Amino acid sequence: METVTRMRLVGGNLALDFVNTRVGPPGAAPDDDVLTGYPELIAWGGYAGDLTDIEATALRRRARDDAAGADAAFLRAVHTRDDLDEIFQALAAGRSPDPTALARLRDGEADALAHARLDQDGGFAWSWRDDHSLARPLRPVVHAAIGLLTTATMARIKRCEACSFVFYDESKNRSRRWCSMEDCGTAEKMRRYVAARRNRAAT
Repeated sequence: METVTRMRLVGGNLALDFVNTRVGPPGAAPDDDVLTGYPELIAWGGYAGDLTDIEATALRRRARDDAAGADAAFLRAVHTRDDLDEIFQALAAGRSPDPTALARLRDGEADALAHARLDQDGGFAWSWRDDHSLARPLRPVVHAAIGLLTTATMARIKRCEACSFVFYDESKNRSRRWCSMEDCGTAEKMRRYVAARRNRAAT
């Protein structure tokens, strides 16, 4: 759990935070991944609010009883993250996503809704409270991605200027540049300050 909770949830959407579980410097291959196995996938689900404690405990027990099934569910989650990364990184760069990745996401949404129930709590919303399968942690992620793609303003999907994190910019004037000011924003400002001082000293 400590490995999972060291990452900030700054995407503004469950699917974007799922993409951000793997990170690396801009323009380079990812070099850090908090999802290293099915237990970490469950831990991330709890940390991100995708799973309740009761659901997480039940999934851990089921994964111990069906190790092969847990491995398959984890591999599926990793492949889905690859598709989400391709889709949202493309949109953040102003490009059209790969149609094949979109088709796989569509199929994932069909599977997610096939295991969901429509609950009424004031309004209606999809719920996976009756889904006890090992694929349960992934289904709300896929649904969140579809929701973002079909209802959000695409120009607000952005990539942090200092790292590979993607996020949904909800600022009024669409001026957000960093995944978080506490992390990349402060670091980038400090880098520019040091560079400016060095340039002044050299003149």
